[in-house]
Amino acid sequence: MKKQITTLALTAALLMSSATANAAPIPRETAPQSATEEQIQIVESLIGGYLDEIIAGVGYGMIASYADTKIYKAVLANQTKDNGYAILSAISQNALRTCRDMYMRSEVYRQTEENLRVLLADILAEVENGKDIDEARKQARTKIYQSTNPSYTPHAPHTDFCYADKPAVDMAVYTVTNKLLIEAHKVYLQK
Repeated sequence: MKKQITTLALTAALLMSSATANAAPIPRETAPQSATEEQIQIVESLIGGYLDEIIAGVGYGMIASYADTKIYKAVLANQTKDNGYAILSAISQNALRTCRDMYMRSEVYRQTEENLRVLLADILAEVENGKDIDEARKQARTKIYQSTNPSYTPHAPHTDFCYADKPAVDMAVYTVTNKLLIEAHKVYLQK
């Protein structure tokens, strides 16, 4: 009997470790711009299995809470290579929220990507040829706002951004824009 329990425990441990190793990766377009690749990988190792659950349709609130607790405990146990809770939690919450949104509105994301590939074609081509990705993000945002409201003009450099009159844009547009810019930048880096 003791041998069976030991065998079952070992089998369960192996299954759990393989589930974590094959967990869904964090979409890089969801990470805050200040996040480093190392920080994203740390969060990925901590919450990868939770991303799978979100993609499978498990409720966001419960999973986000579990992920947040896991990150908090890892920071307290000094298992995050001196990375703080704030940035790791932001990476986690962005990834979980966006994966949930992509799961629930996959058609919206597909259509948004098609539309943005056309709208931002010139900016994407410039990034593929070496344009600074941060400058491209600014131009892309302006172009997106102008496609929503043709009378939109970027605010003056010394105007408080809080008072800028920006048109409302779906979160999917920003996420897909970031994804396309990252892909274009990868093309440039591979040249």
